Amino acid sequence: MKFYAHDAVWDASSLGIGTFEGSVAIRRVFEEWIAPYEEYEAEFEECRDLGNGVVFAVVHQAARPTGSTRSVRDRPAAFVAEWVDGMVARGAVYYDIDDARTAAERLAGERG
Repeated sequence: MKFYAHDAVWDASSLGIGTFEGSVAIRRVFEEWIAPYEEYEAEFEECRDLGNGVVFAVVHQAARPTGSTRSVRDRPAAFVAEWVDGMVARGAVYYDIDDARTAAERLAGERG
């Protein structure tokens, strides 16, 4: 969480989860996301700096639920982050990789 601005916004509305404001609320979402798992890992398939403070990443997530011997793997998710003064000011997550890439490229162009 050290990279998130105190007043950062995390937009997970494309997943039907909602939008969260402030680093405390964002941390809570992340903690609740991984709480059911004894093991959790995220592997980056792609991570690109699009310029103008915009980063686009595609991530595969795998986890083993507490008490289970089997792991589950989520479909790939894409993340778009807007960086300001070395901190994430706004982040968004998408399951539609193409939509995320388009949004990230548009945002990088608008901020340029």
